[in-house]
Amino acid sequence: MKRRMVLSLLLCLALVMTAILAGCGNGDSGKVKIRIGEVTRSLFYAPEYVAVAKGYFEEEGLDVELTTTPGGDKTMTALLSNAIDVALVGSETSIYVYQQGTDDPIINFAQLTQTDGTFLVAREADANFDWNSLKGSVFLGQRKGGMPQMAGEFALKKLGIDPKADLELIQNVDFANIPAAFASGTGDYVQLFEPTASIFEKEGKGQVVASFGAESGHLPYTVFMAKQSYIKKNKKAVQSFTNAIHKAQLWVQNNDAEAITEVVLPYFENVDRDILKSSIDRYKQQGSFAADPIIDEAEWNNLLDVITTAGELEKRTEHSELVDTSFAEKAIEAVK
Repeated sequence: MKRRMVLSLLLCLALVMTAILAGCGNGDSGKVKIRIGEVTRSLFYAPEYVAVAKGYFEEEGLDVELTTTPGGDKTMTALLSNAIDVALVGSETSIYVYQQGTDDPIINFAQLTQTDGTFLVAREADANFDWNSLKGSVFLGQRKGGMPQMAGEFALKKLGIDPKADLELIQNVDFANIPAAFASGTGDYVQLFEPTASIFEKEGKGQVVASFGAESGHLPYTVFMAKQSYIKKNKKAVQSFTNAIHKAQLWVQNNDAEAITEVVLPYFENVDRDILKSSIDRYKQQGSFAADPIIDEAEWNNLLDVITTAGELEKRTEHSELVDTSFAEKAIEAVK
């Protein structure tokens, strides 16, 4: 009996000491923890990885925990359930939540990418490619209602191509299986992200002939967002977070693809280094990485046009309702 009591006391003491030490560790670091959920692991988000790898979050007194929550629905569910504090996902998800009705809307506060990130890949290289070549073809697109597909269709319509009438549009293939479907013979053209597009070129499975990002214009394609309640309670942390992102954006703007590749390489261990460099250079050259975190009204309106054209928007949600540019504006001043 006495032995059991002693063991119990020792166990209790150990638990208490663990809690004390954990508390002391947090106190010594003095850092605020922020849990980030990214919608996918992508080279498209290179500035985010730069912010972590270069220690910009740490400089701002933050301890960030980065996890990948595959898919917009999963990412938003994680944010709404408080499993994460900040989401990196397309702004359209915040609009969908808002239009369903909520007392705690999701606020977009810092932009990371400012164009669509997909490319048009053909089976063969075509130096004389013209978008009208798609007419009468079989086009393997992205998931219906997703931002890549909506931006892709928006770009095609701007170019005078009706995706429903002028070509055979395939949209019933899961995102993860689209590359394999094209490689196995489905479609004459396919809409792909990097690094898959560059991998296809290297393996002789296809050739990039055009960019949807270049055609669809600037829009808040991927943005850091959080619950309105979280932002109100953690204004200082959100400001520090935005400062760190802007530091990374400036670093990416001022360095070439080679240097960026060196920094983000640990986040893509299974991707060939040359492919990484090619992909980053392609995104950098077309201006996909936002130069600053501000989500301006013109970009927001372009996003609304894209979603409306796709028939996925019941009514327009104004910029002032779901966007807070104050943190981005202060970050630009702070990081000068």
